[in-house]
Amino acid sequence: MTSNFKKIGIIGAMVEEIELLHQHVEKTGSFTKAGITYVEGKFHGREVVFCKSGVGKVNAAVCTQLLIDGGVDCVLFTGVAGAVDPDLNIGDIVVSSSCLQHDMDVTPLGFARGHIPFQDVSEWQADASLVELAIAASERHFPGRSVQGKVLSGDQFIASRDTVRSLYEDLGGACAEMEGAALAQVCAMNEIPFVVIRAMSDKADGSAHVNFAEFTVEASVNSHKIIDDMIQHM
Repeated sequence: MTSNFKKIGIIGAMVEEIELLHQHVEKTGSFTKAGITYVEGKFHGREVVFCKSGVGKVNAAVCTQLLIDGGVDCVLFTGVAGAVDPDLNIGDIVVSSSCLQHDMDVTPLGFARGHIPFQDVSEWQADASLVELAIAASERHFPGRSVQGKVLSGDQFIASRDTVRSLYEDLGGACAEMEGAALAQVCAMNEIPFVVIRAMSDKADGSAHVNFAEFTVEASVNSHKIIDDMIQHM
């Protein structure tokens, strides 16, 4: 597949999620704005800008808008997440079919959970061509371990089995994290294609204290392999 994307934005929420980009991107410059450092360069012959957004929806939204203002024409978000779908295991990959804010809750006023009041769209669809690239890359590196699914975002670290069950059964989520839906909303508002790629670092069920730190580095490496592969096939 050959894409028409000229300048690709790549975001990770944590240092581990972009450390490998620092090692492999041919850097041409950098700038800092709103406390976020953006690194520009060439990656497999493609012009890229990558950065660490920081954790949470506000950080992700600001970071994404600044990337778009800087001229990127698609955004890839990479990192780790907690599995919500009970069929997912640590190390599995979720490629966003869509993104929704699970902590947007105005149900006392009659709105559905996750629905942003007085707004037509509250669930944002990932770009089909980027999803296809991400799934193909995932299957090349981790055959049988990648799925398309709804990414749920909220400013909460999910550690309750009851909450996980609700996110899966009530909202149809595949995984839970803290940034993707904010990025998705900003991209949609600017008509910029996006995809969110998450490697499962824990089961989001209260066991994260046992395995999150151990598997974050591994999951971040797996996410990088997918981004690397996608860029090569764009």
